[in-house]
Amino acid sequence: MNKHVSPKMNRRAFVIGSAAVGAGLAIGLDLPFGGPAVVRAADGSPEIGAWVVVRPDDTVVIRIARSEMGQGSLTGLAQLVAEELECDWSKVTTEYPTPGQSVARKRVWGDFSTGGSRGIRSSQDYVRKGGATARVMLIQAAADSWKVPASECTAARSVITHTPTGRTTTYGKVAEAAARLTPPADVKLKDPKDWKLVGKGVLRLDTADKTTGTMVYGIDVKVPAMLNAAIKDCPVFGGKLKSYDEAKIAGMKGVKKVVKVGDTAVAVVADTWWHAKTALEALPIVWDEGDNAKVSSESIAKWLAEGLDNEQPAYVGNKNGDVKAAIAGAARKVEAVYNYPYQNHATMEPMNATALYTADKCEVWCGTQNGEAAFAAVLEASGLPAEKCDVHKVMPGGGFGRRGQTDYVRQAVMIAKQMPGTPIKLLWSREEDMAHGRYHPITQCKMTGAFDADNNLVALHYRLSGQSILFSLRPEALQNGMDPAAFQGVAQSGEAAFGYSVPNLLIEHAMRNPHVPPGFWRGVNVNHNAIYMECFMDELANAAGQDPLEFRRKLMGNHPKHLAVLNAVAEKIGWSKPAPQGVYRGIAQVMGYGSYVAGAAEISVTDGSKIKVHRIVASTDPGYVVNPAQVERQIAGSFVYGLSALFYGGCTVKDGKIEQTNFDTYNSMRINEMPKVESVMVPSGGFWGGVGEPTIGVAAPAVLNAYFAATGKRIRSVPLRDQNITFA
Repeated sequence: MNKHVSPKMNRRAFVIGSAAVGAGLAIGLDLPFGGPAVVRAADGSPEIGAWVVVRPDDTVVIRIARSEMGQGSLTGLAQLVAEELECDWSKVTTEYPTPGQSVARKRVWGDFSTGGSRGIRSSQDYVRKGGATARVMLIQAAADSWKVPASECTAARSVITHTPTGRTTTYGKVAEAAARLTPPADVKLKDPKDWKLVGKGVLRLDTADKTTGTMVYGIDVKVPAMLNAAIKDCPVFGGKLKSYDEAKIAGMKGVKKVVKVGDTAVAVVADTWWHAKTALEALPIVWDEGDNAKVSSESIAKWLAEGLDNEQPAYVGNKNGDVKAAIAGAARKVEAVYNYPYQNHATMEPMNATALYTADKCEVWCGTQNGEAAFAAVLEASGLPAEKCDVHKVMPGGGFGRRGQTDYVRQAVMIAKQMPGTPIKLLWSREEDMAHGRYHPITQCKMTGAFDADNNLVALHYRLSGQSILFSLRPEALQNGMDPAAFQGVAQSGEAAFGYSVPNLLIEHAMRNPHVPPGFWRGVNVNHNAIYMECFMDELANAAGQDPLEFRRKLMGNHPKHLAVLNAVAEKIGWSKPAPQGVYRGIAQVMGYGSYVAGAAEISVTDGSKIKVHRIVASTDPGYVVNPAQVERQIAGSFVYGLSALFYGGCTVKDGKIEQTNFDTYNSMRINEMPKVESVMVPSGGFWGGVGEPTIGVAAPAVLNAYFAATGKRIRSVPLRDQNITFA
């Protein structure tokens, strides 16, 4: 039966995993120190290369280094390995190796990071080679037992056949012998035209456990003698913890200890999380909020607006021709200013991690998007060397970029370090989670388009003012101070390139970084750049008196893949035919995460303020489609995320603090508000693009452009709730 194997946390496994230096709880690798080079999983089954374990009953265990968080990467990666392995898909299971094991084996499983829609596209090559390598070794083992050339043998559905004689054996029977072979130095991968499993909409491997409630999430982790911790960090980013009066809660039920966590936070450890939370709420705390307590949404907006002034310094991300001269000499120009707010990841499961620290070992159990980053955080917080630490990944209840950060992991270890030998589960409250996120960057954008006398677009100036994620999270990735990620969707080239040709073009970024920390929020910079550019494209089309689709097509002759998805979505929505009575359409396109995407929406509007989104369509060219059923679900999920942000999202700042601290003030769209979603996949091959994030970007501009078509009013500020516009 297909499934994903989660780490077992029974008492015996816990004791073994805690005591054995470098041992893994999830797969318990037994690394040889002499004799035959057979690496064994916890149940003794041999490893056929790092990616595949084959059991005697022909069950195939595929190792997955990337994190599954609902996007389907676990199943997709297993499909890629199984395709090359030629195994029986019905007998495939998966499991996570740990980053500690990977480091001990010279990073044999590669990159553990899961973000930027890279889970499959950045690892597809080497995981497929892992499957192909295992297949070659298994076939060679069978050929050796028959004393025949391996070239005379084939494999399918975990059965090896000697073609001349018809003899057969199974993977399980030759796995032990195969594990003793030296892996081939090079293997040939299948031509995509020969794929049998990749490209099929197979059922996900994690669905059964999720529907039966047996899936273990971070919040579910239980280990013997575990205590629980609740935490409060300074509500103003950049502030510090000044003092707290522990004596006031000393006698409260279940309380074991009050601990300082770094310079900014305090935690209460108790027998249950509720007791910890209750005591923490009663704990008198004094904060030193610092100068950031003077910051508000209004002051941030004013600062960003100043960055739109052309006289202010800015980084140039895309340029050709002479924009200033072209605008100055144009027959007429069109100008607009848009803005996009902070957005919270608002994962259903708040941040949490369970840590056990001793002088000889530190282990953490958590949901994470980057096992290696979490591992590094454990090393830093514990002060122990790599061979004495490990991280056991469990399923996260939502990530969207937030669990790529490791603040909660570091906090859990810091607390556990003050109570050696006692496992501590740290769980943030919903309010703590909402107030201490890493938010979608806040930006504004001023755009100017210029036409000649024949209504040809001759110049486009796009000036972005706002935060840089890389400045905050990965300063080493800045290029001479510039954040290349700020230009996602409008870049000169690469995986998020601009899809239009304009004779004179200037796209620039005035970097301004308020104190509220930005983060990789699903879709990231593509989201606001797509709104700005695609809504402005509609404004330009309207000014020129041209159809929005035809206006775009004229600018896309040098961008055939952008144009192909735009044409596909236009055909699917029926752009060339009249919409139903009272229904209006909008369209948008963008490139992000290596994929070309377009979206179109059909809406109706009541009283000018109530929008019914009847239908929303997406087309995508990600190069290759591993699991079309999962791509469809990702598109639908992307639209949920994008439309929620458009209508309900947006975080505001008052006295330096995020004001939205629960779902009553940071809402998400409901099932009855969700439109019919249709998807068109037009994979052109030759490259690997992402799926989970790109289509988010076209959801909002498609609806906003349809709203203009319906009302003649242009909305340039998100969220719509601030314009008193709601779902009908």
